[in-house]
Amino acid sequence: MDEDKDAGGGADKEASRGAGKGAGKGAGRGGGGLGRRELDILALERRGFPGPGAKERAVREELGLAPVRYYQLLNALLDDPRALAHDPVTVNRLRRIRERRRSER
Repeated sequence: MDEDKDAGGGADKEASRGAGKGAGKGAGRGGGGLGRRELDILALERRGFPGPGAKERAVREELGLAPVRYYQLLNALLDDPRALAHDPVTVNRLRRIRERRRSER
């Protein structure tokens, strides 16, 4: 993929292709230093899932992560100011859910 960008024209095409998508490309979308995995996690959290197990299936198939590891990474991401700057609506919603669950324990 980097070879395409170095060959000329590829970087513009790559940036314009990612401009309308939820996951973004990091530097092209102003990911604020977030890596591809972090951006993909936030994009997955923006989506809705139809039923039980659908989200865990998507985590395994799309991100190649075990659900337990996914939730560990997500939890750390919610405390990352770069994630808040990149997607404040999603991060704040997930923080509220996390706090509500913690207070219920």
